Amino acid sequence: MNRSNQMSEITIDKVVLNIGVGQAGERLTKAAKVLELLTSHRPVLTKSTRTVRDFNIRKGLTIGAKVTLRRKDAEEFLTKAFYAKGNKIPYYSFDMQGNAYFGIHDYTDFKGMKYDPDIGIFGMDVAIVMKRKGGYRVSRRRIGSRKIPEGIRVSKEETQKFLKERFGVEIVG
Repeated sequence: MNRSNQMSEITIDKVVLNIGVGQAGERLTKAAKVLELLTSHRPVLTKSTRTVRDFNIRKGLTIGAKVTLRRKDAEEFLTKAFYAKGNKIPYYSFDMQGNAYFGIHDYTDFKGMKYDPDIGIFGMDVAIVMKRKGGYRVSRRRIGSRKIPEGIRVSKEETQKFLKERFGVEIVG
């Protein structure tokens, strides 16, 4: 779709990095340290939302760490993350709302990161949330909130095109 309105341009709303450890303690502290090394932001610890007896997880137990990046920090991190993935993302990484998700197996895949035996090996999930410059307030406003119209939503194809043009990413599969 050819759009001339600058408010309909697609932008990156946020990038969320998540490391799920499954338990509190030293391993969780190391995971938080990895996120801090990669992003220069302090991570937030995440808690479990329900009890899973098979994994020995109770509701409210701290089991992971995440960092949310926006604007310039998000774009800089994505450049590094796509380099770590070889500038390729599988087609199934995109959802119908135009967001993208992928995983990185090891933090040492990033340029300039070396293996530290004190930390160990940690992988992470990366979520890219897309939006249009002027549209998503409709669903978040207090008075008169509505569903987001089809014309404002970001499609899967538009996100793929955006990532190809902006970061030189190849969609495979």
